[in-house]
Amino acid sequence: MTEQQKPPSGELSEAGQADERKPVGEAGSAGATPVPESERLVTAPHADFPLEDELRAGDDATRREARERKARLAGATGIGSGQVGGQAGGGWERDVLEKVLTASLREQRAARRWRIFFRLVTLGLLALILFAVFDFKGDGALTASGRHTAMVTLEGEIAAGTPASAEAINASLQAAFADHNAAGVILKINSPGGSPVQAGLINDEIHRLRGLYPSKPLYVVVEEICASGGYYVAAAADKIYVDKASIVGSIGVLMDGFGFTGLMDKLGVERRLYTSGANKGMLDPFSPQVPKQKAFAEAMLKQIHQQFIDVVKEGRGDRLKDDPELFSGLFWSGERSVALGLADGLGSADYVARDLFKAEDIVDYTVKENIAERVAKRFGAAVGTAAMKTMLWSTGMQGMR
Repeated sequence: MTEQQKPPSGELSEAGQADERKPVGEAGSAGATPVPESERLVTAPHADFPLEDELRAGDDATRREARERKARLAGATGIGSGQVGGQAGGGWERDVLEKVLTASLREQRAARRWRIFFRLVTLGLLALILFAVFDFKGDGALTASGRHTAMVTLEGEIAAGTPASAEAINASLQAAFADHNAAGVILKINSPGGSPVQAGLINDEIHRLRGLYPSKPLYVVVEEICASGGYYVAAAADKIYVDKASIVGSIGVLMDGFGFTGLMDKLGVERRLYTSGANKGMLDPFSPQVPKQKAFAEAMLKQIHQQFIDVVKEGRGDRLKDDPELFSGLFWSGERSVALGLADGLGSADYVARDLFKAEDIVDYTVKENIAERVAKRFGAAVGTAAMKTMLWSTGMQGMR
């Protein structure tokens, strides 16, 4: 619009208002003087200003989007479901919100399941630890109610510091005999033998307990094997029952070792052994065998063997058959051992309790070493060994035995 087209300031408002109400060239209201066409105010249409239209349209779209979002959120919570948001058919915001909520619920459920799983695992581990540390099967100190058969199990190698040691077996036998409700005692043996000293201690304790409780019988029941030291223990029982395929016998004593002198000569290895006694290095595997020392060892073995024979003869008495191979170290099947008088018959622990003792209920009195005791013993042994080595090293005597 040029300067010549601008009307006077007094007429601008009226002309502008008139132009806004009426198109150019039309008459004004009744009684108004028509304005000449040359003096009419010409305004540019809105199309000449597209930026203004875009801004106005953007504002409208923003307000409309805000209203729709508000309506959708209200519809998602159950409010205003009949408004625009409820009729929108589920916009992308609602879909995103549903996905987020669903994922959150799934994550919470998964986390809850894992928590339950780990709690169950923890409880299971605690139960196993408690079961291992505390022996719930009876340790020989508990008295069972009612008439029953007491049982003690001797299994594995007979040696000090093992479950088949004299200390453990004797304590179990003492508890079994002391229970006045026990009709009899079964010593169930499954052992290849072991230390003659430990076996002798158990044998002596059985004789003592039988003297203290003469009316309470003790029967041995053999499972897989009862040989050597195992039979040394069994010989003290009133009766011995075996399975027809059990291994019984091996009444003998041995001492074994190796000799490496020939191999050392071939390899050029020289043995250096210093002793303060003529026989201190006796039976050393890296030294030549001395005939005098060999004869001494054989004599000692014969003495221990004779002790074994005397124990068996004392325990079995006239039941033993006169067989030259009986004490030769041979072993026999359970069926053959009955024929030789080494056993009294075929039978299991259930058979003895049910048919012989007439007390079918069997209560185990075996003292079982728990994990805490085992760890304590091993820890104590390790500490003691380390202390001894340290002491010997400090005094320069680490090679002495």
